[in-house]
Amino acid sequence: MTVSYFVRYDISTADAKSFLEHYRTRHVPILARWPGAKRVVLHTPAEWNDPFAITRGNAMLLVQVEFESAAALKSALFSRERAEARLDFQNFPAFSGTVTHQAMLSEEAWHA
Repeated sequence: MTVSYFVRYDISTADAKSFLEHYRTRHVPILARWPGAKRVVLHTPAEWNDPFAITRGNAMLLVQVEFESAAALKSALFSRERAEARLDFQNFPAFSGTVTHQAMLSEEAWHA
């Protein structure tokens, strides 16, 4: 079972394209250097319709950094590279909203 560290950006910005470009070109290379990181996945909104009454999410970006174990995640969170990522956060294009962080165990329940 792997562990993923998610960062959810429920934000608005004057220029979403610039925000995502900064994230892809500047921030992801830092995340890729986190000790033990296996992959970084950026999830961005897709156009979709649901015939049922649901509550839609507002995330502009959901970032997933995957690790082999909880111990690997812990090591990454206390690393120099994590501190570098936190510093880069100050360089993001201006935005308003909420950014949340959460670690979750991954269990593949089905695969085609």
